[in-house]
Amino acid sequence: MVTLDSIRMKIYNGAAVHVVGGGASGRAVLKLLERINAPLVFHEKNEDKLLPEFKAWLEEKKIPCFFGEHKKENFKGCEIFIPSPGAAIAQFNEFLPQNAIAVSETEIAYLFCEDVPILGITGTSGKTTTTSICSAMLEEQGIHVFTGGNIGTPLSEYALKRIENPQGKKVEVLVLELSSFQLQTCNALPVHVGICLNISANHLDYHKDMQEYIDAKMQLFAHQKENDFAVLSPELAHLAKDYKFKAKTVIFDDKAKNFPKTKLLGQHNQSNAEAAWQACKLFGVSFENAQKAMEKMAPMANRLEFVRELNGVTYINDTKCTTVSALEVAIKAVSEAGHPIILLAGGKFKGGDLEGIVPLMQKYVKHTALYGGSREHFEGAWKDKISLSYDEKMADAVLRAKKLAESGDAILLAPATSSFDQYKDYIARGKDFKTIVLNLQ
Repeated sequence: MVTLDSIRMKIYNGAAVHVVGGGASGRAVLKLLERINAPLVFHEKNEDKLLPEFKAWLEEKKIPCFFGEHKKENFKGCEIFIPSPGAAIAQFNEFLPQNAIAVSETEIAYLFCEDVPILGITGTSGKTTTTSICSAMLEEQGIHVFTGGNIGTPLSEYALKRIENPQGKKVEVLVLELSSFQLQTCNALPVHVGICLNISANHLDYHKDMQEYIDAKMQLFAHQKENDFAVLSPELAHLAKDYKFKAKTVIFDDKAKNFPKTKLLGQHNQSNAEAAWQACKLFGVSFENAQKAMEKMAPMANRLEFVRELNGVTYINDTKCTTVSALEVAIKAVSEAGHPIILLAGGKFKGGDLEGIVPLMQKYVKHTALYGGSREHFEGAWKDKISLSYDEKMADAVLRAKKLAESGDAILLAPATSSFDQYKDYIARGKDFKTIVLNLQ
């Protein structure tokens, strides 16, 4: 059985730690572990993607590096393996020694923050917004928080600051967005309050099947105790019994509308706010301060983000919509605001029920302008059922949508896919969309 103590003991006893990936989490955990003189080895398939300053740091610290395709001999002696969150753990099974333990960057970082309770948020959609709402509510109450994980800042960055400045101001709650990728390699992470918003088909290009995906999500609650809390939506209530939760279960009302004074569109954001409130009141947040936080919340970049209005047409950027279930949420939110929709969709398809969303699209979507990858998936499910077109590039799809739009319509980028067909990430996709839209005449 892997515990935090056993991981800590291995690290301080000089176990060889192999880190894969030079993204934000990989860089952060390497710098954290180098600070305590842990023996490190770094692996990266695409050397050209490394930031020059990070590459210089690796050379300065004399950290052994392996670039290119992974090979079994390069992992010889590996005792602790920290994968990139974007790399499926199964692909490394053939390379790793039998005694190697896969540990997430978040769990490694928590070894240096064990005096701070975790509020962890997961779900297929809405977790980034809910994480931000949780932090806003806690801060409104005067509670000092760290916000990070999958939302952008690796926990290792905060852990390193604590090591370097032990007398500095400590946070009172770690608010962590945690993806299935991160949770799959959390062996013993103790989450005091965990939220799971929803679960629908996602990342089936990464997980071997839906069961593995659900199992990964449930790792959020696997190491809770009787004095901890699991906050679940009604549709997920059965999981507490299925997975034998030890924590107290709190079911939030996903139909509640307790925060009407907000700039966040849609019932889904009312639901997100309700989940956040149920979690935050366990840390002492008053309903009054929760309301104040929601009144101040601005729509997040790339999540149903207003871009501009041109000739009576509203342009909305929801590039963070990477799943079919998130597309359903986006369509409902924009239609609730009174806009007929012209949809932009396309990218690297991750799975989901495209046929099941047809009735909703027939009701609210005037036209769907497809672009980029996965054309065969979308056309296979939607052809002859809804109005469709296809362009290779998003810019051409936007121009097509502009010609079709009438005053009062919304042109909505809600791709229902990952961005990796044409962009390095969903943020780059959203940036391109905004640039295209802001240059329209």
